[in-house]
Amino acid sequence: MEEELAAVWRQVSGESLPPGAVAVGGEESVLPGPFRVAAAAAASVGVATLAAGELLRVRGIEPPPVAVDLRHAVASFHSERHLRVDGQVPGELWAPLTGDYLATDGWVRLHCNYPRHVAAVCWGLGTAATREAVTEAVAKRRAREVQEAVIAAGGAAALLRTRQDWLNHPQGEAVAGQPLVELRQTGDALPKRLFESDRPLGGVRVLELTHVIAGPVAGRVLAAHGADVLHIGAAHLPRIDPLWMDTGLGKRSAFTDLTQDAGRARLRKLLARADVFVQSFRPGALARWGFSPEELAYEFPGLITLDLSAYGWHGPWRNRRGFDSLVQLATGIAAHAGLDHPRPLPAQALDHATGWLAAATVMTAVRRAATDGGGWRGQVALAHTAEWLESLGRREITDTGYQVDDLLATLPSAYGELTYVPVPGANPQWTEGTRLPGSDRPSW
Repeated sequence: MEEELAAVWRQVSGESLPPGAVAVGGEESVLPGPFRVAAAAAASVGVATLAAGELLRVRGIEPPPVAVDLRHAVASFHSERHLRVDGQVPGELWAPLTGDYLATDGWVRLHCNYPRHVAAVCWGLGTAATREAVTEAVAKRRAREVQEAVIAAGGAAALLRTRQDWLNHPQGEAVAGQPLVELRQTGDALPKRLFESDRPLGGVRVLELTHVIAGPVAGRVLAAHGADVLHIGAAHLPRIDPLWMDTGLGKRSAFTDLTQDAGRARLRKLLARADVFVQSFRPGALARWGFSPEELAYEFPGLITLDLSAYGWHGPWRNRRGFDSLVQLATGIAAHAGLDHPRPLPAQALDHATGWLAAATVMTAVRRAATDGGGWRGQVALAHTAEWLESLGRREITDTGYQVDDLLATLPSAYGELTYVPVPGANPQWTEGTRLPGSDRPSW
């Protein structure tokens, strides 16, 4: 386990990890399946905890020893499943039409958690918005035809393919040549002054424009290590309430409509005083509003940006919508036991791992900006994380399960009392529960 963690730390920070720097406890058998999801969870949590500790060191504080408990790391990868509001499950994570459908020659997954994606399925396939109608429409077509029709209509879909098919695909070839994490300097700026604090990210302002799981998890981890995280959304955009409640811990929430001139002007004012900008729009989407990486680096030379995407920034799918479950089908992960039916990972591991890696990258960039100066840009992608998970190898399928009750904590929130999985690591904490969307002013 230490070898895998050291390899990821080297990719995130460019530094070697001394032997024994991280203590990992527990067994990988807490999760079923052949993929080493528990190892990925421990490594992701471990590098973020290391990054937080190195920031403390910059502040002149000796960090506590880094220890990662596999059970706690896995529980954090299941955080949305363990969330309770006043002791009750807060709602469904999947919309009725989201799921796997059998076409004439194989399986295809349709992501329908948002109204626009439902509309794309209905428009692309010429069908009504019922499970029965979509099942019938898909059954008459080839899987690739379904995938492309839905994507052309602005939706999100992926057909089940083998690992070899993915490696032979142009997008698979493009992803195979990319690093798990990329962090590079974007311009010159004086070293960033860190305000006095005993928290790794105390006084650091993080502007977050993300949705679903990976990006919000990154912001949640940063908030747990002391960052002032302001999530920006829009009143007209839909949300999945249980995911919002789970990933909104410790953050403020404001609305700004980027389709309007006033909204874009407000975002610029926020960016001018932000230290970090975390965003998960599709590659190129923000550029149409004047927020391309190049424009951000020019206008805000000391800004740290962290970009998340589904399939990366190279290849024919670089602008394609994607979600964890779709990337699992596309990359062959869900076909590990054959093509007779998709078999997903035992957690939304690509989302959660990518979120933790994003947080580690941000903290490393803050450290670099404090010691060396400059603006920095980090990039992570679900498909890159999928390749890393594949590289960890397989294991014998065992499943001892795990208990979570002793790990859980509670906080009051705008929704009621939240029972949640605390962020593992070196004394991270949130001081308040999730706020209602848009309940704060869009200001620092």
